[in-house]
Amino acid sequence: MPCGTALIAAALVAPSASLASTAVESMALNGSAEGARLTIGTAGPIKATVFALEQPDRIVVDLKSATLDRRRARVPAADGLVRRVRVGPRDGTTLRIVLEVEHRVAAHILAPAGKDNGRRLVIEIGNADAERGVAPPAAPLIAERTAPRTTRDLVIAVDAGHGGDDPGATGRDGTREKDVTLAVARALAARINAEPAMRAVLTRDRDVFVPLPDRVQRAHEAHADLFVSVHADAIADRKISGASVYVLSQRGASSETAKLLADRENAAVLIGARLPDNDDVVASVLVDLVKSQAMSDSMEAAAKVLEQLNAVGEVRKAKVQQAGFVVLKAAAMPSMLIESAYITNPGEERRLRDPRHQSQLANAILAGLRNYFRENPPPGTRMAALVVAAQPAAGDALGATPRSLQR
Repeated sequence: MPCGTALIAAALVAPSASLASTAVESMALNGSAEGARLTIGTAGPIKATVFALEQPDRIVVDLKSATLDRRRARVPAADGLVRRVRVGPRDGTTLRIVLEVEHRVAAHILAPAGKDNGRRLVIEIGNADAERGVAPPAAPLIAERTAPRTTRDLVIAVDAGHGGDDPGATGRDGTREKDVTLAVARALAARINAEPAMRAVLTRDRDVFVPLPDRVQRAHEAHADLFVSVHADAIADRKISGASVYVLSQRGASSETAKLLADRENAAVLIGARLPDNDDVVASVLVDLVKSQAMSDSMEAAAKVLEQLNAVGEVRKAKVQQAGFVVLKAAAMPSMLIESAYITNPGEERRLRDPRHQSQLANAILAGLRNYFRENPPPGTRMAALVVAAQPAAGDALGATPRSLQR
């Protein structure tokens, strides 16, 4: 099977059994330069999905309705072409195993016969037996509808607002916007990287000042499909609270508050920033924005994120706002700026410092982005392939082609 395939294999061991939460009781990894074999012992039947990701190359195993018995199961050490193994929960019910590999390689699920069937799962990566000349124990169980080979992951540029000499807004208890935004951006990037067919690029990954044009340039260099900038707003009235989501406006701000906010965020350009040498560069980018529907796409994506943020806490503005943010003007891709909360509100300042709340914010943003891209997967990405593979078979009355693939 092509190693660039995003969804590679799926198997249900003992499909007639219940899929209540099942404990993973053991994991063993045997590797060589040609491949590796991961053996997973479980307390009961389990459903598994395996797929490959690139940049960096890795194999991901998702175990549905599973937990890790940390008293009995140890995470295997690196072996052969597997450089590292990571294990952790995902979406509350799925146990994800990530194997970082030396190079791009295929993987599939083996279903060993015998008394262990239903309690033992084997994942073959590459050809683990190539050097020993041993045949695998069983034929792989391949998903009926596998995604076709595609060219790349969907890339999201995650921008942590402010940084370095630019602290941004500061709360009454000294909480700095630049610290909050970096924490949320890192959490969001980690969650994006754990998603099938998605990859995050941070415009800054530490406490440094990055000029606004450079932030966008980094997104362009990564060929990002969307740019999201994370902030935490400030206002004189400390009683005001709630999140807001903004996109670029070519016709002026949607409110006076939006205009004031854009003016304040754009002031970061003056702190050691270098503007483009030629104003025509920005002008041409703005023309491209209009032509490429990036602005309307930004509005749709932002609405999905705002909907999810509403489930985390109070939303200041029920609709997506528009203003002339410099960091959005230069982005030749769908883009949005998220004001996660008012750091000047004492209650919201406390929550913004809380890692649990930062995680909730990251989860909400990811959920909104995921919902948007499942409806609008960029053609030529693995996300598009996964969406197509998940559609009902041709002729099914429920079948539908995502809007972005109809263009």
